[in-house]
Amino acid sequence: MDLMSGIASAAMSMKAAQLAQSYDLAVTKKSMETEELALQELTEMLPPSPYNFDVYA
Repeated sequence: MDLMSGIASAAMSMKAAQLAQSYDLAVTKKSMETEELALQELTEMLPPSPYNFDVYA
């Protein structure tokens, strides 16, 4: 029975690690979306620039 509890323990640890990773990824994505929205709002609040120029790579 010791082998079965070891396998079950390993499976539980893997699932917990996957959950933590998924949670971290979701929080990071939400943070990036929030920052993108804030940047868009800031860009809209800025007055138009009197300087017009094209940049070619």
